[in-house]
Amino acid sequence: MLISEGDKRSFRIDGQLAVLFAAIAGALNAAGFQAAGFFSANMTGNASSFSDHMALGDWSLAGLFAVFISAFVLGAMVSGLLIQWGGARQSRAKYAYGIVLEGLVVFVLGGADLLQVLPTHGLILGLSFAMGIQNAATTRISNARVRTTHVSGMATDIGLGLATLLGAQSRDPESTARLRLYSMAMAAFIFGGILGVAAYLAIGGWLFVGMGVLLIAVALMRAFH
Repeated sequence: MLISEGDKRSFRIDGQLAVLFAAIAGALNAAGFQAAGFFSANMTGNASSFSDHMALGDWSLAGLFAVFISAFVLGAMVSGLLIQWGGARQSRAKYAYGIVLEGLVVFVLGGADLLQVLPTHGLILGLSFAMGIQNAATTRISNARVRTTHVSGMATDIGLGLATLLGAQSRDPESTARLRLYSMAMAAFIFGGILGVAAYLAIGGWLFVGMGVLLIAVALMRAFH
Protein backbone atom coordinates (compact mmCIF):
# COMPACT_ATOMS: atom_id res chain seq x y z
CA MET A 1 0.00 0.00 0.00
CA LEU A 2 2.91 2.37 0.72
CA ILE A 3 5.39 0.78 -1.71
CA SER A 4 3.84 0.21 -5.16
CA GLU A 5 3.96 3.15 -7.57
CA GLY A 6 2.53 4.02 -10.99
CA ASP A 7 1.32 1.11 -13.09
CA LYS A 8 2.15 -1.33 -10.30
CA ARG A 9 -0.75 0.04 -8.25
CA SER A 10 -4.16 -1.59 -8.57
CA PHE A 11 -7.53 -0.10 -7.71
CA ARG A 12 -7.64 -2.50 -4.78
CA ILE A 13 -4.41 -1.08 -3.34
CA ASP A 14 -5.55 2.48 -3.95
CA GLY A 15 -8.88 1.62 -2.35
CA GLN A 16 -7.15 0.43 0.82
CA LEU A 17 -5.06 3.59 0.86
CA ALA A 18 -8.08 5.84 0.29
CA VAL A 19 -10.34 4.25 2.89
CA LEU A 20 -7.74 4.04 5.66
CA PHE A 21 -6.20 7.48 5.31
CA ALA A 22 -9.42 9.31 4.41
CA ALA A 23 -10.99 7.89 7.57
CA ILE A 24 -8.00 9.02 9.63
CA ALA A 25 -8.09 12.48 8.04
CA GLY A 26 -11.82 12.76 8.65
CA ALA A 27 -11.41 11.77 12.29
CA LEU A 28 -8.56 14.21 12.93
CA ASN A 29 -10.26 17.05 11.08
CA ALA A 30 -13.59 16.65 12.89
CA ALA A 31 -12.02 16.04 16.31
CA GLY A 32 -9.81 19.10 15.86
CA PHE A 33 -12.88 21.19 15.09
CA GLN A 34 -14.62 19.80 18.15
CA ALA A 35 -11.61 20.70 20.28
CA ALA A 36 -10.71 24.13 18.89
CA GLY A 37 -13.42 25.29 16.49
CA PHE A 38 -11.27 25.28 13.33
CA PHE A 39 -10.66 22.77 10.53
CA SER A 40 -7.18 21.42 9.82
CA ALA A 41 -7.85 19.67 6.49
CA ASN A 42 -10.29 22.10 4.87
CA MET A 43 -7.94 24.45 3.02
CA THR A 44 -10.73 25.60 0.66
CA GLY A 45 -12.77 26.79 3.62
CA ASN A 46 -9.73 28.25 5.37
CA ALA A 47 -8.76 30.20 2.23
CA SER A 48 -12.31 31.54 1.94
CA SER A 49 -12.29 32.51 5.62
CA PHE A 50 -8.96 34.26 5.13
CA SER A 51 -10.41 36.27 2.24
CA ASP A 52 -13.55 37.09 4.19
CA HIS A 53 -11.68 38.38 7.25
CA MET A 54 -9.22 40.30 5.08
CA ALA A 55 -12.12 42.06 3.38
CA LEU A 56 -13.67 42.89 6.76
CA GLY A 57 -10.38 44.19 8.12
CA ASP A 58 -10.18 41.52 10.82
CA TRP A 59 -6.42 41.13 10.54
CA SER A 60 -5.91 38.81 13.51
CA LEU A 61 -8.32 36.13 12.28
CA ALA A 62 -7.15 36.56 8.70
CA GLY A 63 -3.59 36.00 9.90
CA LEU A 64 -4.66 32.90 11.82
CA PHE A 65 -6.19 31.30 8.73
CA ALA A 66 -3.10 32.25 6.73
CA VAL A 67 -0.96 30.43 9.30
CA PHE A 68 -3.15 27.31 9.05
CA ILE A 69 -2.84 27.31 5.26
CA SER A 70 0.92 27.86 5.47
CA ALA A 71 1.25 24.95 7.91
CA PHE A 72 -0.58 22.65 5.47
CA VAL A 73 1.67 23.77 2.59
CA LEU A 74 4.75 23.31 4.76
CA GLY A 75 3.63 19.79 5.64
CA ALA A 76 3.17 18.95 1.98
CA MET A 77 6.61 20.36 1.19
CA VAL A 78 8.27 18.36 3.97
CA SER A 79 6.48 15.23 2.76
CA GLY A 80 7.75 15.84 -0.78
CA LEU A 81 11.29 16.37 0.45
CA LEU A 82 11.18 13.13 2.45
CA ILE A 83 9.97 11.25 -0.63
CA GLN A 84 12.78 12.75 -2.72
CA TRP A 85 15.33 11.96 -0.02
CA GLY A 86 14.15 8.36 0.16
CA GLY A 87 14.04 8.07 -3.62
CA ALA A 88 17.63 9.28 -3.94
CA ARG A 89 18.62 6.45 -1.62
CA GLN A 90 16.40 3.96 -3.46
CA SER A 91 14.45 3.25 -0.30
CA ARG A 92 11.31 1.18 -0.75
CA ALA A 93 9.92 2.87 2.36
CA LYS A 94 10.23 6.44 1.06
CA TYR A 95 6.48 7.10 1.30
CA ALA A 96 6.37 5.73 4.83
CA TYR A 97 8.76 8.36 6.17
CA GLY A 98 6.16 11.11 5.92
CA ILE A 99 3.44 8.97 7.47
CA VAL A 100 5.72 8.16 10.41
CA LEU A 101 6.39 11.87 10.84
CA GLU A 102 2.66 12.57 10.67
CA GLY A 103 2.07 9.96 13.36
CA LEU A 104 4.73 11.48 15.60
CA VAL A 105 3.22 14.96 15.19
CA VAL A 106 -0.29 13.74 16.01
CA PHE A 107 1.00 11.71 18.97
CA VAL A 108 2.80 14.76 20.42
CA LEU A 109 -0.27 16.93 19.87
CA GLY A 110 -2.37 14.41 21.76
CA GLY A 111 0.04 14.36 24.67
CA ALA A 112 0.19 18.15 24.76
CA ASP A 113 -3.61 18.32 24.66
CA LEU A 114 -3.87 15.91 27.59
CA LEU A 115 -1.33 17.92 29.57
CA GLN A 116 -3.08 21.15 28.57
CA VAL A 117 0.18 22.78 27.47
CA LEU A 118 -0.82 23.58 23.87
CA PRO A 119 -0.80 27.29 23.02
CA THR A 120 -3.91 28.88 21.55
CA HIS A 121 -4.81 27.26 18.22
CA GLY A 122 -1.66 25.10 18.47
CA LEU A 123 -3.65 21.91 17.95
CA ILE A 124 -5.04 23.07 14.60
CA LEU A 125 -1.66 24.40 13.50
CA GLY A 126 -0.06 21.02 14.17
CA LEU A 127 -2.91 19.07 12.61
CA SER A 128 -2.77 21.25 9.48
CA PHE A 129 0.93 20.41 9.15
CA ALA A 130 0.12 16.70 9.61
CA MET A 131 -2.71 16.82 7.05
CA GLY A 132 -0.37 18.42 4.52
CA ILE A 133 2.12 15.60 5.02
CA GLN A 134 -0.53 12.94 4.55
CA ASN A 135 -2.24 14.45 1.53
CA ALA A 136 1.06 14.97 -0.28
CA ALA A 137 2.23 11.41 0.38
CA THR A 138 -1.03 9.76 -0.72
CA THR A 139 -1.26 12.03 -3.77
CA ARG A 140 2.28 11.25 -4.93
CA ILE A 141 2.15 7.48 -4.44
CA SER A 142 -1.21 7.15 -6.24
CA ASN A 143 -0.43 9.55 -9.10
CA ALA A 144 -3.16 11.87 -7.76
CA ARG A 145 -5.87 9.19 -7.89
CA VAL A 146 -6.19 9.43 -4.12
CA ARG A 147 -6.38 12.68 -2.13
CA THR A 148 -7.35 11.76 1.38
CA THR A 149 -8.05 15.24 2.80
CA HIS A 150 -9.46 16.92 -0.32
CA VAL A 151 -13.23 16.33 -0.15
CA SER A 152 -14.01 18.91 -2.86
CA GLY A 153 -11.85 16.90 -5.24
CA MET A 154 -13.51 13.65 -4.20
CA ALA A 155 -16.98 15.12 -4.81
CA THR A 156 -15.89 16.46 -8.21
CA ASP A 157 -14.45 13.09 -9.22
CA ILE A 158 -17.65 11.34 -8.14
CA GLY A 159 -19.71 13.73 -10.27
CA LEU A 160 -17.46 13.24 -13.28
CA GLY A 161 -17.55 9.48 -12.79
CA LEU A 162 -21.34 9.48 -12.73
CA ALA A 163 -21.40 11.57 -15.89
CA THR A 164 -19.07 9.12 -17.61
CA LEU A 165 -21.23 6.14 -16.66
CA LEU A 166 -24.47 7.83 -17.67
CA GLY A 167 -23.08 9.09 -20.96
CA ALA A 168 -21.21 5.95 -22.02
CA GLN A 169 -22.75 3.57 -24.54
CA SER A 170 -21.19 0.62 -22.75
CA ARG A 171 -20.12 0.09 -19.16
CA ASP A 172 -16.46 1.02 -18.70
CA PRO A 173 -14.84 -1.15 -15.98
CA GLU A 174 -12.11 1.42 -15.25
CA SER A 175 -14.61 4.27 -14.87
CA THR A 176 -16.69 2.11 -12.56
CA ALA A 177 -13.62 1.28 -10.47
CA ARG A 178 -12.65 4.95 -10.22
CA LEU A 179 -16.17 5.93 -9.18
CA ARG A 180 -16.13 3.24 -6.50
CA LEU A 181 -12.70 4.42 -5.31
CA TYR A 182 -13.77 8.05 -4.90
CA SER A 183 -17.08 7.10 -3.31
CA MET A 184 -15.34 4.88 -0.79
CA ALA A 185 -12.86 7.64 0.06
CA MET A 186 -15.59 10.22 0.64
CA ALA A 187 -17.67 7.82 2.71
CA ALA A 188 -14.59 6.93 4.79
CA PHE A 189 -13.84 10.61 5.43
CA ILE A 190 -17.39 11.25 6.63
CA PHE A 191 -17.57 8.08 8.74
CA GLY A 192 -14.14 8.81 10.20
CA GLY A 193 -15.34 12.28 11.16
CA ILE A 194 -18.34 10.86 13.00
CA LEU A 195 -16.17 8.41 14.93
CA GLY A 196 -13.54 11.09 15.56
CA VAL A 197 -15.98 13.46 17.25
CA ALA A 198 -17.56 10.67 19.28
CA ALA A 199 -14.15 9.43 20.40
CA TYR A 200 -12.88 12.91 21.29
CA LEU A 201 -15.95 13.58 23.40
CA ALA A 202 -15.37 10.27 25.18
CA ILE A 203 -11.59 10.22 25.68
CA GLY A 204 -10.32 13.68 24.72
CA GLY A 205 -6.67 13.95 23.70
CA TRP A 206 -6.18 10.20 23.94
CA LEU A 207 -7.81 10.08 20.49
CA PHE A 208 -4.84 11.92 18.98
CA VAL A 209 -2.38 9.76 20.90
CA GLY A 210 -4.09 6.63 19.55
CA MET A 211 -4.23 8.02 16.01
CA GLY A 212 -0.54 8.83 16.17
CA VAL A 213 0.31 5.29 17.22
CA LEU A 214 -1.96 3.91 14.48
CA LEU A 215 -0.29 6.02 11.77
CA ILE A 216 3.20 4.96 12.85
CA ALA A 217 2.18 1.29 13.03
CA VAL A 218 0.53 1.38 9.59
CA ALA A 219 3.53 3.09 8.04
CA LEU A 220 5.99 0.60 9.49
CA MET A 221 3.89 -2.46 8.65
CA ARG A 222 2.70 -1.44 5.17
CA ALA A 223 6.06 -0.12 4.03
CA PHE A 224 7.59 -3.56 4.41
CA HIS A 225 4.59 -5.71 3.47
